[in-house]
Amino acid sequence: MISKSLDVVVLLKLLLGSEGKTYSQLSKELGISASEIHAAVRRSIVAGLVQAGSMTPVRRAAAEYLISGVRYAFPASQGRVARGMPTAHAAPPLVQSFASEELPPVWPDPEGTVKGYAIEPLYDSVPRAARSDPALYELLSLVDAIRMGRARERKLAEEELRKRINHADAA
Repeated sequence: MISKSLDVVVLLKLLLGSEGKTYSQLSKELGISASEIHAAVRRSIVAGLVQAGSMTPVRRAAAEYLISGVRYAFPASQGRVARGMPTAHAAPPLVQSFASEELPPVWPDPEGTVKGYAIEPLYDSVPRAARSDPALYELLSLVDAIRMGRARERKLAEEELRKRINHADAA
């Protein structure tokens, strides 16, 4: 079964403790249809990233996939200059670690307030979902830093993502 980029968005949302939510609730929060979320969960179960019969992520497998696989499955590259929402090393939680005079990477977004280089988000609704869920925004930005970042940015993003996944596991 082939993974889709929206599977990553759904997996990140589940990692934030959304296992008890319905497909309809997740649909509203993510801006992805309930049927697409159901299919994403099903693909994640087949891949061993979500436990069968539930929407509970297998945290160790999810961390391994997000840190080692997403970069190759869904690479990101700089596009044209656009107005949007900061991502990767230009967004929380990495923004404090990187001072740059370059234009930042942004998800193109008409409601965005930052001018930067466009980075295609994992799914069209990502900017809207990120605006309404700061924790999801941070996870998506960390994944983008892994997808497109240079070695130092990737390393810090990997460490931070692993810490957040393990912290959620202990909670």
